[in-house]
Amino acid sequence: MHTVLALLKTDARQIQELRLLRSRNDRRVQKIQSLADAQDIPWAWASRAELDQLVDGNHQGVAALCTSTEVADETYLDRLLANLDQHALLLVLDEITDPHNLGACLRTADAVGVHALITTRDRSAGITPVVRKVASGAADSVPFVVVTNLVRTLERLKKAGIWVIGTDGAAEEVLYDTDMTGPLALVIGAEGKGLRRLTRETCDRLVKLPMHGVVSSLNVSVAAGVCLYEIDRQRACVSA
Repeated sequence: MHTVLALLKTDARQIQELRLLRSRNDRRVQKIQSLADAQDIPWAWASRAELDQLVDGNHQGVAALCTSTEVADETYLDRLLANLDQHALLLVLDEITDPHNLGACLRTADAVGVHALITTRDRSAGITPVVRKVASGAADSVPFVVVTNLVRTLERLKKAGIWVIGTDGAAEEVLYDTDMTGPLALVIGAEGKGLRRLTRETCDRLVKLPMHGVVSSLNVSVAAGVCLYEIDRQRACVSA
C-alpha cells in the first residue's frame, strides 16, 4: 500500500493501471483512488483471488501494473557527478543477490540522501516487485546505476575525486574513526563472502563496524544503514 502511494506521488507516469480490493474501502484506498483520478490513471475493483493471481506475496489490497524501472549506466553517473552542488554520496553494492537486502538498502539510501546506488549487472538483484515493496517508494527515488565492471567504475570514481571506502570485517580501521565528510562512495559486499578481492584492493580504505557480541557480522542492509547514518552524522556536524 505504501509503495503504491509513494509511486503515485513521485512518478505516477510509471503506473499503467491499478487494481483495488473490492472489500476494502478505507482512507488509504480512498487516497489512492483520489491520486489516480487526479492523474487519469485507470483503476478497477478486483476480488482477493484476482489480486492473488497478479501479485507474488502479500498485496495488502492493491496492485499496480507499472512500466519497467529505468536503470542508469556510467554515462548517467558522469552527468550526475558533474552537476552536484554538494559532496557526492554513493552506495555501491558488490554482488548483493537478496532482493530484500537491496530493497532495504534503497530505503535507507533515500532516507539519508544518497545520490545514487551502484550495483553490478551480473550476480546481483535487480528492481523486482519484492524490491519495490521493501523499498517503500525508494526504488523510484534513488537513481539505480547498473555497471558491467565494478572495479573499472570504482577507478573512474576515484579519478573524479570520489573517496572509495569499503566495509570489511578484517579491516584495522573502525568506521567511527574514519573521516567520511568528503565526496564518498561506500562499498558493501555480499553477506557471507563480503567484498570480492579486486573490489577490496581497489578501495582507498577499508573500515569495519565494532562487534562486541558473539556474532561475527551484520545483515548487509543493517550494516549499510549503520554506515550511511554515521556518514550523515559526520556531515551534519561539519555543516552545523
